[in-house]
Amino acid sequence: MSGTIGLLNSVLERARGENRAALIGYYPAGFPTVDEGIGAATAMAEGGCDILEIGLPHSDPVLDGPVIQTADDIALRGGLRIADVLRTVREVHAATGVPVLCMTYWNPVDRYGQERFAAGLAEAGGAGCILPDLPVEESDRWRKAAEQHGLATVFVVAPSSRDQRLAAITAAGSGFVYAASLMGVTGTRQTVSRDAQDLVRRTRAGTALPVCVGLGVSNAGQAAEVAAFADGVIVGSAFVQRMLDHRDDPEAGRAAVRELAGELARGVRTAR
Repeated sequence: MSGTIGLLNSVLERARGENRAALIGYYPAGFPTVDEGIGAATAMAEGGCDILEIGLPHSDPVLDGPVIQTADDIALRGGLRIADVLRTVREVHAATGVPVLCMTYWNPVDRYGQERFAAGLAEAGGAGCILPDLPVEESDRWRKAAEQHGLATVFVVAPSSRDQRLAAITAAGSGFVYAASLMGVTGTRQTVSRDAQDLVRRTRAGTALPVCVGLGVSNAGQAAEVAAFADGVIVGSAFVQRMLDHRDDPEAGRAAVRELAGELARGVRTAR
């Protein structure tokens, strides 16, 4: 099976045609178990997520805050392997039909084998890969493998990125641009960073790719605020926290993430 970047592009285009942002949900594979993680991510799509990101838990998640670090640790202690991550992508995409990307640090991909990982992700029906710590200057080999298998390569930009750097990053990427709304690790915030809108404006100046904003959104009001100026709203820690709150009752956890997805979906649909 080839990658589903075409589906990713069409979903983003459809959201733009509806004059709204896309809702993109992140969830780490293997948390609290592989099967329960598949169920949680599926519930997110059922609740209203247009696109899903499946995280590949890493032993040194330097960009992630305490919520995702906790989930990653549980997944890794449970014996999670890359095969389980690919299975999660496959089963969630098959169950929901939404585009599913893998978000991962570069080290696990490099150790697994770049071409091997690209082939496996495409075979699983993945739409692409988000690589927050892969320098653009060192990405040629990966991007060739990804393109060969029909996968998007999504890079991350930050408020500290200068305009020249933004141009280099967006020229190399595909699918969409992940705009980190603030400096620091992942996690919910009480307010949306004031830097986010300026970062979207500067990024759009050099690319036609959709610009999707992540880091900090946790409720419908914040989703609406970001959706007013971004092409996509990315939410991760808030979903993971709902499952952490219901670790002893996975069914209640799935209901909670489905409910949150519904609230966020209404937020992105009423913003404009």
